[in-house]
This record gives sequence, structure tokens and C-alpha cells, in this order.
Amino acid sequence: MKNEKKDTSLSKKEETGLTNVNYQRDRLFKKGINFMADEKLEEAVRNFEMILRTDPNDVEVMLKLGYSRFHLDDYSEAMRVYDKILDIDITNPEAWNLKSLVNYEKKNYAKALDCVEKAIDSDPTYGMAWYNKGCYLSMLNQVPDSLEALKRSIEIDVKNARKAVKDKDFVNVRSEEGFKRIIEVVLIESLRQGYHTIGAIVWTTFLGKEDTIKGLDELILKGVVIKSEKRQGFNQIIPIYDLVPDVAKKIGAKRRGLLGPKEIGKVPTPVKNLKEIGLAIQTTRTAIENEDTEKTVDSFDVFINPGKCGQQMIEEFLDEHREIRLYKIRLDDKGKDYLIDNKKKMLELFETIEMQVTKKLRASVTQN
Repeated sequence: MKNEKKDTSLSKKEETGLTNVNYQRDRLFKKGINFMADEKLEEAVRNFEMILRTDPNDVEVMLKLGYSRFHLDDYSEAMRVYDKILDIDITNPEAWNLKSLVNYEKKNYAKALDCVEKAIDSDPTYGMAWYNKGCYLSMLNQVPDSLEALKRSIEIDVKNARKAVKDKDFVNVRSEEGFKRIIEVVLIESLRQGYHTIGAIVWTTFLGKEDTIKGLDELILKGVVIKSEKRQGFNQIIPIYDLVPDVAKKIGAKRRGLLGPKEIGKVPTPVKNLKEIGLAIQTTRTAIENEDTEKTVDSFDVFINPGKCGQQMIEEFLDEHREIRLYKIRLDDKGKDYLIDNKKKMLELFETIEMQVTKKLRASVTQN
């Protein structure tokens, strides 16, 4: 019995020794992230640099280090970090996007545009890169192209519409008809979420009161919005805005409950997409197990393409979405050898997603 105890103890020591480096790295990384959240950027930098002394090629840490340096206005050091990342992985979209921001801060908009276009080349579904491209094109007074980039970013993530309406970088395109339509998208989204008074809509959209009223009046003329009145107190009458019922039905209107928006209608699109994700996982796993590179890459499209389930992956499985994007880039570059070497990791990734999808679907059934 004593010998058995001794063997177990040695085994534990051995295991601790093997995992100690990762433990230290993860501990320092978490501390660095917390310092960033508290805006203690110098302390964050120190933690990230300690990790890089052990592993100088840790890209995840370098991205955070560069970002911290950037917000300390140390642009030359931030650029050095991003360039080192790109020496390791020339297709890293985050590094290219962050490098574009350094050039933007230096008011070198042409270089910023060149960098962000490389980010989009690496990942066409990178919504923030498309948004930044729209900003840089606006600053360069390339108005039609700016609107196209902004529209693309909104297709990937509708939240970019709300961001754009208060972004001074789009001052050159505000008078364009295309930008007015973006304001309309923001107003419709606010109404869809259950905000019906001018004050509530202004608060949720960050639009000015004048722009809000003007935009709503235009939507009324187009037959998208209806206006009514509600008595508040004894004497005050306030205008109430809502989507025309047929329009609300088409876009999936929401009403707010005590715990937030509730869907009205049949099977919500997110649930339908979850089912599609679940089915696509089976196809993808089969392709990976058969070491079929072409089918594996093709199957990734369901998870990446915003026209399919890409948007929901971004909203609910952001880290996994990023991993799939990176796997696609690597498979395109390195082919079957890379698939064989990373087969186990890929299968584990999709098994994790499948478990989460199943859990979410069960929760949805329970709610219904």
C-alpha cells in the first residue's frame, strides 16, 4: 500500500511539472486581461512580456500586448509587435486590422486601407475590418466605396449600423442616400426590439432627436412605420411609433418582456439556424474523419458564411467561429497534411460546438 501511495505522488509531481509552464502562462495571461479591463495597461504589458520571455511566438499574447501598447499611444512598439505576428502568420486578420488602426491614428489613411484590405483578404467575414475599411474610405473621400464597405459590415453584424450613425469618420457620407438607409436600419431595429417613444429610440440608437424624428417620418411615408398617440399623465400626449404589422411579421418583430425581448411568431430563426448548425456538424465531422480536405473546407462555409449560419456563430460561438476560420485558411494553404496533423483538434472543436448546440436547443424547447 505504501508503494502504491508513493507511485501516485510521483505521478502527480510529474503531471504538475508537465503542466506548470501552461499554468504559469494562463495565470499571467488572465491577469493581463484583467489589467486591460481595469485600464491598467502598463501592468498588462508587464504580464504579457513575462509570458513572451518563455514563448516569444505566442500570437494570442502578442495581439494583446500590441493592443495594450496601442492604447498607451506607443504606436511604434505596437507596430513592431504586429509585424512580428505577421512574420509568424502572414494571413493573421487581427494583426492586419490592428496594424491598420496604428496607421489610422497616424492619419496615414492610404496605408491603413491597405492593411485592412489584407485583413479582409484573410477573412472575408471579419465585420470589424469591413467597418474600418468604410471609415478609411470615407476619410479618403471615396464615398460610394465607403458605403459599400459599411453595408458589408452591417450584413455581418447589424450592431455596426448603430455604431456608424455616431461615428465622425463617416461625416463625408452622411448626406448620401445610402447612409440614410443605414439610419433607417437602425431605427427599424430599435422598433423591432420594442422601443416606441422618441426618448427610448434616441437612447438605444445614439441618434440625435432631430435625425430620429426625420428618419421615422421618412419610414412613415414609405409605409414601414405607423404613428399613434398615448396619453401620459393628465395633460401630456406623446407620439408612439411602431412597425406596420406586415413588416414586423416579415422581419421577426420582438416585444420586450420583464427579462428582455421575446420573439413573436413561429420557430425563431436562431433556433432554425441552430438545427442547421447541428446537421452541418455531422457532415463536417465525416469529412474530417475521412481526411477529405476539399469536403472539409466546403463544409466550413456553413459556419463562416453570414448568408448561412455565420452570423449566429459569431453571436453565440465567437471563439469557435474564429477557430474554424483559421482552420479554413490553414487547410487552403497547407492541404491534407495539415488536416491529418490537426484531425483530433478539429473533431474535438466540433464535438464541443455540438454539445453546446444540443444544450441550447433543449433550453429552447423548454421555453416554448
